[in-house]
Amino acid sequence: MAIAVDPKITHIAGRIMMTRRGSALTALLAAVLALSACAKGDGGGGGGGVPEGETLIVGIDLPMQGASKDASEATVNAMRLYLEQQGGKAGKYKIELKVYDDSTAAKGAWDDATCAKNAQDHVANAKEVAVMGTYNSGCAKIEVPVLNQDPNGPLLMISHANTNPGLTKSWDPGEPDKFYPTGKRNYARVITTDDYQGTAAAQFTAKDLKVKRCAVLNDNQTYGQGVAKAFVDEAKRQGIEILGNDAWDSKQPNYTALFTNIKGKNPDCVYVGGIFDNNGGQLVKDKVKILGDNDTVKLIGPDGFTGYPDLDKLAEAQGMYMTFAGLASEQLRAAGGTGGAFLDAYKAKYGADPATNYALYGVLALQVIMQAIEKSDGTRKSVNDQIFGGEGISVSGSTSMLGKDVKIDPKTGDVNVRDISVLIMKDNTEAFHKAWPLSVS
Repeated sequence: MAIAVDPKITHIAGRIMMTRRGSALTALLAAVLALSACAKGDGGGGGGGVPEGETLIVGIDLPMQGASKDASEATVNAMRLYLEQQGGKAGKYKIELKVYDDSTAAKGAWDDATCAKNAQDHVANAKEVAVMGTYNSGCAKIEVPVLNQDPNGPLLMISHANTNPGLTKSWDPGEPDKFYPTGKRNYARVITTDDYQGTAAAQFTAKDLKVKRCAVLNDNQTYGQGVAKAFVDEAKRQGIEILGNDAWDSKQPNYTALFTNIKGKNPDCVYVGGIFDNNGGQLVKDKVKILGDNDTVKLIGPDGFTGYPDLDKLAEAQGMYMTFAGLASEQLRAAGGTGGAFLDAYKAKYGADPATNYALYGVLALQVIMQAIEKSDGTRKSVNDQIFGGEGISVSGSTSMLGKDVKIDPKTGDVNVRDISVLIMKDNTEAFHKAWPLSVS
């Protein structure tokens, strides 16, 4: 059955095209518009539901290549371990996980056209009833409206890592409604958003680090622009002078000219809004080369710089502060409970702790999905309705990975828990520094 592409989709593609480089976008637009010719899968949407004992698929949509590879593999491994602990079932249905790679080897990171193709593949996979992902907010903004128009759905997506506010609430023009052409929500997340993360980072920078003049950089992508904007807005309220909010080009061989220009403004702080995948290693190296070490001029980044072993081992990264829009694994292990026990089981099985704090949030997203499946009749529409109908889905504190009650708002898809952790790079490790109490003006 063909999917009729809503005119809003062309608006979305056009909006994304204005914020991303052209060649990949031409492919994206073509791929999204081509959706009208695909998706034969029935999704189990009709009749009286899926029979007991059938196997349902939960897709995992992550960048499995490039700098995010370690974090993505850790998240997949954690989800597989959790499903194994649950006997591979949610209620009366068997559950199978299927990994979709939204990155390319050439790019070494998530890719617009690949995300567009993945969205079509999710819809076409008749046994797939939900998607856990994506990792990058820009990829989610491509996939969500496609899944939303699934004729047997909408097809549910729950992210463990998307922090851009516009996916669920007013942020950029037309957001979030333009991602839901049918008028029905199908996207939720178990992590808080960048309006909180950027705000917390600015408050920490002003109150704890006592900086006065901060240069802000962003990677010119959805996530990076959003978290940088939130940081800038709050930093100004905190009395920090912002010395520009400039984009760095991930394709540049070095950033000496960029930082030489910044040096002339006499900064005592640099905030990098974006993801490490976008040549973040070179950016950090050149920051230290031109401006001095991270004690001399403070370096602060968001969670897009967490969970990367290549960054952890950089001499120039030592002393860098990072925020994480949740509870760090170190905190959860110290607290014991379900999360601590799961981390112990993970280490026993795989020989090391997860490479990212997001791994347990991937499991938490799976917990929400499996509850929705258990309460459903096994069809896509029914699974989505469990999240966005009635009282929605809650995971009790006794079983959730966070050790606290987790509830998805059935109106927005946002989660009730709002935690921000501050980390510091020390001895090649992202060490927990402190929790930051949220205070949003």
